[in-house]
Amino acid sequence: MRMTRHRRRAAAAAVLTLALAWSSAQATAAPPEPEAASATAIVTYEVAGVATAAERTALARTGTAIDEVRDGSVLISADAAHAARLTGLGWELTPLTAPRERGAPRAAAPADYRTHAEVLAAVAQAERQYPDLVAAEVIGRSHQGRDIVAVKVSANAAADEDEPEVLLTHNQHAREHLTVEMALYTLEELTSGYGTDPEITSLLNEREVWIVPSVNPDGKVYDQESGTFRMWRKNRQPNAGSSAIGTDLNRNWDYRWGCCGGSSGSPGSDTYRGPSPESGTETGVVADFVRGRVVGGEQQITAHIDFHTYGELVLWPYGYTYADTAAGLTRDDADAFEALGTALADTNGYRPQQSSDLYITDGSVNDWMWADQGIFSFTFEMYPRSSSGGGFYPPGNVIDRETSRNRAAVLTLLDYADCPYRITGNEAEYC
Repeated sequence: MRMTRHRRRAAAAAVLTLALAWSSAQATAAPPEPEAASATAIVTYEVAGVATAAERTALARTGTAIDEVRDGSVLISADAAHAARLTGLGWELTPLTAPRERGAPRAAAPADYRTHAEVLAAVAQAERQYPDLVAAEVIGRSHQGRDIVAVKVSANAAADEDEPEVLLTHNQHAREHLTVEMALYTLEELTSGYGTDPEITSLLNEREVWIVPSVNPDGKVYDQESGTFRMWRKNRQPNAGSSAIGTDLNRNWDYRWGCCGGSSGSPGSDTYRGPSPESGTETGVVADFVRGRVVGGEQQITAHIDFHTYGELVLWPYGYTYADTAAGLTRDDADAFEALGTALADTNGYRPQQSSDLYITDGSVNDWMWADQGIFSFTFEMYPRSSSGGGFYPPGNVIDRETSRNRAAVLTLLDYADCPYRITGNEAEYC
């Protein structure tokens, strides 16, 4: 059984031929970055006495981005000024490594991951190689003018058919390069598997898949393409009245934005939510794309994964409240999220949980996708489980293993996209 739909449209007019537009020169064209001030020493700290969601939320409310949750503690990355402020507030910080200059090589080299230009070239190649399966379009541009691309994969990609749609987004946070590799793995797996793999063939005959390889291309380029990693998280949009750069795109979505202490109002914070919802250029681009998939008053996207690193987690709404149910999220909804999230985690060995079990976040993509658009939305925190595996920069030799690890999870979500409530036996009521 599938969700009721009332439309059948002709070929989408917005599909673009990108082979020329996506040359390396175009892909990297942007205003030059301002000259950096003196390098800022970034240290990884363990913060003791942080064992509960409430304690983690209290730490996050200082504007601190939590990198890793441990039993009784968390890991953060901070410069000396932020570390001193936390110490002054009473937090117990222990450095785990010697100070590392912002931009110092870590567990991987930038060359281990494909550049933004190489990503766009891979998409263009897939479109040329599989013209019936792949149709890519520029859905908007970043603050610095780089293309943000959505890649459609379906058995008849040129037509907007009456089929459930699944959206896969990647790289909201600049330093999470493994997620971009995840996007390209999925693109390759779906295209090469069509006609040879019975499961993929059946799913693409009945589903439309949208892949956005990089939501934050400016941040990706800045973090990777100087030749050394910079530990950059946000986008590269200036903030009026401040020398601090960037908005945390995953605190900038227009649902419960800034409501609950789950983001920062300080432009210098890694979790800065921006001056208003969707003020981040890239947030607005993707939100507009999603709203544009409403046809005849019905949202065509039924399911979504936003890929992040790290922690090996499957997360679902809500993030803004500890409650299992809240406005717009009924017990049947919550049960379906938990059952489907657990089924996804069973395929990849990640830990399934409601987002706020970690700590409160507000203005997040999952909460917006569900509450505003009715889309079953999950976050995958990919490899590694802990900093010992490389943290945000795992070595290149794990990329193939850790992207393929999510193959079954993606296919499972595609399977349930016709009616996610099917997993709890409630399809007759909701689909």
